[in-house]
Amino acid sequence: MNNLKPWRVARFDVWINPVFDDRLSREPSIALDVVKRQGDNERTSAVLGAAHVYQITAAKDELPKQWHATQALLAQCPNLLCVSSTGAGYDTVDVEACTAAGVAVVSQIGGNAPAVAEMTLGLMLAVSRRIVESDRKLRTERGFSRESLMGHDIGGKVLGLVGIGHAGTHTAKLARAFGMQVIAVDPLLTDAQIRERGAEPVSWATLLQTADIVSLHCPRDQSTLGLFDAERFAAMKPGALFISTARGGIHDELALAQAIRSGHLAGAGLDVWQEEPPALNHPLLAYPNVVATFHTAGVSHEGRHSVAAMAAGQVVELLRGERPARLVNPEVWETFMRRHALAGSTLALPAAA
Repeated sequence: MNNLKPWRVARFDVWINPVFDDRLSREPSIALDVVKRQGDNERTSAVLGAAHVYQITAAKDELPKQWHATQALLAQCPNLLCVSSTGAGYDTVDVEACTAAGVAVVSQIGGNAPAVAEMTLGLMLAVSRRIVESDRKLRTERGFSRESLMGHDIGGKVLGLVGIGHAGTHTAKLARAFGMQVIAVDPLLTDAQIRERGAEPVSWATLLQTADIVSLHCPRDQSTLGLFDAERFAAMKPGALFISTARGGIHDELALAQAIRSGHLAGAGLDVWQEEPPALNHPLLAYPNVVATFHTAGVSHEGRHSVAAMAAGQVVELLRGERPARLVNPEVWETFMRRHALAGSTLALPAAA
């Protein structure tokens, strides 16, 4: 065993909860390499070229595009067996290219779902009760009345969820605790499954026409890019609120700005942006009834700890040859196992738990 080389895991120097590095350090058969996003491209290329697992950030604007897991990068990484996203999404990963190369893709979906749900409710309350407007005004002005900042309770309102996966299910539970009626659209689930997750299944038309608050919880992919355009915003109930803790690009930001400017929508709570962070002169940032956050819905101490622990656990399982629970491309598994066996013939295999 001492003559065998370790499995190599590579990650960039983006922040990750220390539990990830700590868990891998307790596996003598795994070596972790940390590389810089900028300034040391030669070493970065060498480390990724030798890596068996690439632990990659899910935030597309946090990592230079040359290090995204694309076909071009995969061609330079002949040993790579797995790309593991440090998040529920995997915007930095070309899943099709990975599958074609026999590379497994895993995400940490569900790991930060409670955090995302709490932020979703927080954005609803902040916009509906005008909390941020009140805070700003109190710090800068005098001579206004409390009634000038009067908002609306969310209790008794209709919440329309677009997608009811992990985060959507947690959001539905919290919303019901506030006395909201929860409806949902999710093309990936049956009506019975949507009901099991705490919402009443409805058609697109019904959701848009009846929801007082529409909240996005769907993944960003080819089927959802531009999903909420000017036509969808126009179909929403007049005076409704729009919330997104999903991904930038699912809603058209300029169309949303126009819907708010015209008064058709009463406001928005936005955690995600097409470009992150958005430009300081972004039109949506000019409206007092838009509450903006920097893709931090899942970025709580608890959420980050859960995701990092989950990621480390899946990496260890996968290098043992065990199928991970959150495999994004299950069709790759047989090819992955063949490649894993070939690599493992000269590497130190982790002992089973």
